[in-house]
Amino acid sequence: MKICFINYDNYPVLNPEFGGNYIGGESVQQILLARALANKGHEVSTIVADLGQPNGEVIDGIKVWKTFAPGAGLPVLRFIHPKLTHIVSALRHADADIYYQSCAGMITGITAWYAQRHKRKFIFRVAHDTDCIPGKQIIPYWRDRKLYEYGLKQADLIAAQSSFQAELLEKNYGLKSVEMNMAVEPPSENIVERDIDILWVNNFRAFKKPERFIELAKALPELRMVMIGGPCPGEENFFEDMRHRADSLPNLEMTGFISYHEVNNYYSRARIFVNTSDVEGFPNSYLQSWVRGTPVVAFFDPDGLIAREGLGHKAMDLNDMSAAIRHILNDTQNWESVSTQSREYAMAHYHPNRIAEQYEVLFNEL
Repeated sequence: MKICFINYDNYPVLNPEFGGNYIGGESVQQILLARALANKGHEVSTIVADLGQPNGEVIDGIKVWKTFAPGAGLPVLRFIHPKLTHIVSALRHADADIYYQSCAGMITGITAWYAQRHKRKFIFRVAHDTDCIPGKQIIPYWRDRKLYEYGLKQADLIAAQSSFQAELLEKNYGLKSVEMNMAVEPPSENIVERDIDILWVNNFRAFKKPERFIELAKALPELRMVMIGGPCPGEENFFEDMRHRADSLPNLEMTGFISYHEVNNYYSRARIFVNTSDVEGFPNSYLQSWVRGTPVVAFFDPDGLIAREGLGHKAMDLNDMSAAIRHILNDTQNWESVSTQSREYAMAHYHPNRIAEQYEVLFNEL
């Protein structure tokens, strides 16, 4: 089959030379799946932002078609050109049987329209719980929200990350979806010393609640804590405020942005990974931690997975989180047990080849 994956941020995942650019979790998911399907003999392409790379190049068996450069074009007019014109051109170049797009945005509607017009199939992958809630999507413009909702309703298949997302889609849009697991890249780095007690990795956005991790560092002064992430566009002041607050704590290191290709070593070095968000999709960081035997302590527990499978601890508040961290770290035998369970569960359920086989079944049905 000819399968095209659509996400502006995919290229930095494919090409480590561009790894300093923004990489979202869903772009990692798309490229892991794309590589696995290419290895199975399918003709795979991806549509990405124009970062100065050549058009139509092939990396890891995946042909890359570019759209427009970030910020290109004149205000208001840029929606038509270069955005709409370049997206349609890339969709035409890909000439796919199946177009697979994730992350709520206007490109959802454009892809759905193109696929329907040319009698191709369109799959939308839910990337965040808010994708399923009208008016709550992380989309700034009314026009783009309406295009997204049009595309969502036209999709031949919707893939959800959890049963919670599936329930939200049915409740809010009356749409059925198929629950599909995420994929995780098996570790390639060597086993290293666990010299980081607590790790936090995320983009600095207000809804990620990084201030909670800073409060956690104050409550656990005896532990070495590392915070990784850079500012998102429009939230630079928020990032600087967090940096200023973190600098006052001797046990907390705030590294700034570290690329996807380099950050995995930190997951291997950590004894516990912490997530402080209340709302997410299904964080890649959980998978990157578990596959390296690093337990997760978090407020957000997708479908109760952490608690049900013994992969860490689902915290109720900061006091509960602090107590759970101390309990896990002070009991070496318990940590070893959770670490082993996390690694084995991740490899059994999230290996890219396993996920690719499941998608092949869906593609064949379409």
